[in-house]
Amino acid sequence: MTFEQLRLKHPKLVYKFYRVTQNNTSLSITYEFLLEPDIDFQSTVTIPFSGVVEEYILAPFVFNLGLVEALSYWKLAAPKEFVIEAGVLDAEQIRFWYDLFIHGLGEFYYRNQIDFTKDDFLHIRSAEGSRKNIWDPSVAQEVSHERATHGRSPADLVLVGGGKDSSVVLGIMKQSDRTLQTMVLNPTRAALDNIQTGRFPPPLVISRVIDPKMPELNRAGYLNGHTPFSAYLAFLGVLVAALYGNENVIVSNEKSANEGNVSYHGMEVNHQYSKSFRFETMFRQYCAASFDDAASYFSILRPFNDVQIGLMFTKYPHFFTTFRSCNVGAKTGMWCGTCAKCAFTYLTLSPFLSEEQMRISFGADLFANPRITEHIRALVGLTPVKPFECVGTRDEAKLAVILTVEKYLREHREVPEGLLKIKSDVQVSREDIIELRHLVLDDWGDTYNVPPEYLSMLRQVWQSVALPT
Repeated sequence: MTFEQLRLKHPKLVYKFYRVTQNNTSLSITYEFLLEPDIDFQSTVTIPFSGVVEEYILAPFVFNLGLVEALSYWKLAAPKEFVIEAGVLDAEQIRFWYDLFIHGLGEFYYRNQIDFTKDDFLHIRSAEGSRKNIWDPSVAQEVSHERATHGRSPADLVLVGGGKDSSVVLGIMKQSDRTLQTMVLNPTRAALDNIQTGRFPPPLVISRVIDPKMPELNRAGYLNGHTPFSAYLAFLGVLVAALYGNENVIVSNEKSANEGNVSYHGMEVNHQYSKSFRFETMFRQYCAASFDDAASYFSILRPFNDVQIGLMFTKYPHFFTTFRSCNVGAKTGMWCGTCAKCAFTYLTLSPFLSEEQMRISFGADLFANPRITEHIRALVGLTPVKPFECVGTRDEAKLAVILTVEKYLREHREVPEGLLKIKSDVQVSREDIIELRHLVLDDWGDTYNVPPEYLSMLRQVWQSVALPT
């Protein structure tokens, strides 16, 4: 079926209700959606928790997590209406969600060639008074004084994905005197290994199960595409922080995430939109207006770009063998060695790690693979569209190519032919290289939400690394 046919067949997605249940070890939330006229979906998230659940505090967080969950089901047919029966939104909140539907699904629209600019494209409606939620906390336990007064502990909740960036955050936070709690969602082996290697306490392991009908419908011809997963993690993070009383929710998004991939219908499409500073700022504003006592959500790496983070990564060699930044090989804990994410990670670490360290980390010389070279050409801007992956800016990729070639020459090694060709094709002068070094290596970003004490930690780490000559 075409996009138009799907919208005619399915005019509305309804967020029906949520159900909260609890046993001695966990809290489970089930969300129900209806793609009218006749397709029901259920998804479930399970959080380890043995304390007392206070509905009036937690319910707004639970409700809002269901809203971001709804995006995955809405995109199957992109119906004209999204109706919310599980709770109530005011006009300002609806504007936030409309903005996330547009910007967060930009890649989905681009890949499916959907015009999202039409006046009747999407209407979000909050159906007040129709809530049917079920709240069944079946465990009755003593409430500690801290939880009874809803006080927050100084503990930070750090979301860990297993890649280079979250490895650097773990390394930075290990040097602090802050109490740290890590959280992983449907964790990869790399995420668990990094936490263990960093000698942190066992993480909160959270399970999310989507409705199996969704992939079945995709195979049957319903629409598919990228959703703003980091937005889901943001809402999940503040929910978990509300349960455990965490003061901060810390993520590992860098300033490079602000650069998009391609322009489409007048909007910059950004694969990493929900990692961007724009989303982070809007999310913080939304939390302040929507929740009585939400933890502070921020990315501690926001002042840095990917290349700078790669340089800081060299300070934490214990992660060299455990980290994985490849989405294709995430389930098996391997580098696929052929995707754009592998290409960018390999490229941006090459100037800073030794030949032996690169071999130990990646298991192979990825520059020998022509597919990696083609990805690098796209990463530096020699193609119209930047790869739809969590990668850095085109300027960062250009500088990484230049620094890598210079390193090969300095070490009297044969420069990979593909890199030499790319360096020639980007046509950068000596003055351009000086400017690139300044923009990429020397400058900190000046837009971030990082508290002063964390900035101090960042400065200490940055001052301890050696910039390449």
